[in-house]
Amino acid sequence: MTEEEIFEKIAKIIEEHFDLPTEKITPDLDFKKDLDADSIDVVEFVLELEDTFGAEISDEDAESLVTIGDVVTFVKANLK
Repeated sequence: MTEEEIFEKIAKIIEEHFDLPTEKITPDLDFKKDLDADSIDVVEFVLELEDTFGAEISDEDAESLVTIGDVVTFVKANLK
């Protein structure tokens, strides 16, 4: 799976979970600063990522995912 395909899947999750139009979703988008995501939002997002990509994300790894670009890089590196 390419980074673009991964980004598109993540963007769809962001769009549905945070009610944000796709055109506003960029790799630089910050969960806390731009989406005003709290810890529950982040946990729910991580669970959706795990379901979508079939990869387990540890709490430590989840804490390091600050931007959408971070998530794309993580998923690409850990995709089974």
